[in-house]
Amino acid sequence: MLKDGLTDLMKQAQAMQGEVAKMQEEISALEVIGEAGGGMVKVRMNGRKDVLSVQIESKVVTEDLEMFQDLLVIAFNDASKRADLVSREKMSKVTSGLDFLKAFN
Repeated sequence: MLKDGLTDLMKQAQAMQGEVAKMQEEISALEVIGEAGGGMVKVRMNGRKDVLSVQIESKVVTEDLEMFQDLLVIAFNDASKRADLVSREKMSKVTSGLDFLKAFN
């Protein structure tokens, strides 16, 4: 009886491992856009946090250099946070079945 339970648990773990790998691929392919300055600066990033593009309105470039640098930092950080949020949401769908493991901790 115990052996059957462990076998079932191992099968579930293998299936979940496959789902996690599939979800990691999906997350890598997703794209998010971080913004700053009311959309004057936009950073497009994938789920691996590789920057895909940066869009900057020309009037921002002619403004104060420090402000321009701040807007870039804000946009990059916003994109990174959005990528993290989407990644966590997607992974929670796959890992929600792991709640039973908390009983063993």
